[in-house]
Amino acid sequence: MTKIKKAQILNYLNMLKIFGYNYSEDFVFEEKSSCDFSLPSNHNELREVVKSCHLCELSKHRKNVLFSYGNINSKIMFICDEPSKTEDELGEFYHGNSGEMLLNMIKNVLKLDKDDIYITSMLKCRPKTEANIQNYDSCFCYLSKQIELVKPKIIVGFGEKVFNYFIKDDGEFLQKRGDILKYENFTFIPTFSTQFLLKNPSYKRDAFEDLKKIKTVYKELI
Repeated sequence: MTKIKKAQILNYLNMLKIFGYNYSEDFVFEEKSSCDFSLPSNHNELREVVKSCHLCELSKHRKNVLFSYGNINSKIMFICDEPSKTEDELGEFYHGNSGEMLLNMIKNVLKLDKDDIYITSMLKCRPKTEANIQNYDSCFCYLSKQIELVKPKIIVGFGEKVFNYFIKDDGEFLQKRGDILKYENFTFIPTFSTQFLLKNPSYKRDAFEDLKKIKTVYKELI
């Protein structure tokens, strides 16, 4: 229900009250989470649910849903913030300039193959403008289920948006990126998003150091 429609309903009810109508009991409007529904515990079935999702307005503008790529038994999970334009058009990870940069990081620094990693995105649809918290809350239902099914040893969060949502620590990203943190029972390591690095290449050296730490932790945990 849109805000305009809600306002129209409230105005109508107030008008009825002015003319002497009384409600038999008070209306109670409860805040309902978009996660108030069960999700399948099968990865392929979950993918199909997400592909047909219409929980928020992002579904109106998407070209494709960006769900995941890689090994569902992987010990390391990459979480990006949102699909790039190219990823939205193709419905696949590792495309466009940011995707190619990430692929180079995986191969040249982590010394892994992209099929060794499970990658997903916080937002499954590309926002037309700036995404809001409701968009992230809607998608986080699916992301939480993905984490539950994959059970990674390490979660790598790419970008400040991912860091803030997981760690709930606004303003500390630059100080804590590259640190070994905790999210529930998982090891969580934040670093820069590739889209940020493309716009701010001076941070590539810092990202390289983060990746070296991720490589070391990964080897220790597996």
